[in-house]
Amino acid sequence: MTNIKIHESWKNELLNQFNSQYMSELRVFLREQLSSGKEIFPPMDQIFNAFNLTPLTNVKVVIVGQDPYHGKGQANGLSFSVEDFIKIPPSLQNIYKELFTDLRLTSPQSGNLRNWAKQGVLLLNSSLTVEKGLPGSHQGKGWEIFTTEVLKVINIKKNNIVFILWGKKAQEKGEFLDRKRHLVIESTHPSPFSAHNGFLGSKPFSKTNKYLNEKNIEPIDWQL
Repeated sequence: MTNIKIHESWKNELLNQFNSQYMSELRVFLREQLSSGKEIFPPMDQIFNAFNLTPLTNVKVVIVGQDPYHGKGQANGLSFSVEDFIKIPPSLQNIYKELFTDLRLTSPQSGNLRNWAKQGVLLLNSSLTVEKGLPGSHQGKGWEIFTTEVLKVINIKKNNIVFILWGKKAQEKGEFLDRKRHLVIESTHPSPFSAHNGFLGSKPFSKTNKYLNEKNIEPIDWQL
């Protein structure tokens, strides 16, 4: 993270964050983890993938996740997304089920959500790194501060954004969002533990496109 590769549109708005004390401590933490032989996901060059695939100027939708997948080869810097040829995780399987129920779109063979990101869907995890096999291992190290600041930038600088907040943690993170200027869609998390308690049947994809159409913004082609 010494030479941060992040799209200029984000770098300009987040410069104070990159120069902050908490970010300096986070860099030290990650360096120590790597030097001690621990494996961190996603790979260092993919940590800011969400920002590079979805510049601030292009953001239409934000989907907030928790922390990256902790299995080898899964995480690619986009919330809920996995690399091609990786088995589709249970939460993403439920997202695809809802995609079919909501829009009658066929279930994709790949779990890679890059196509959504390139259309303006910011796939943002609350924590941007994790240690192999240890979910939540990098929580409380500074990433949550950074990603909350990202949401604040979008909330203030943009208009008519759709924020999709699945689960209690995402909803708490988005409590400050201006619901008069943006659409906030909330439900339970798509995890198998909670999907049947409000996520399945919530129609987030059609609600998103209805709002974007009403605001004369090009809708998202959700088919992958």
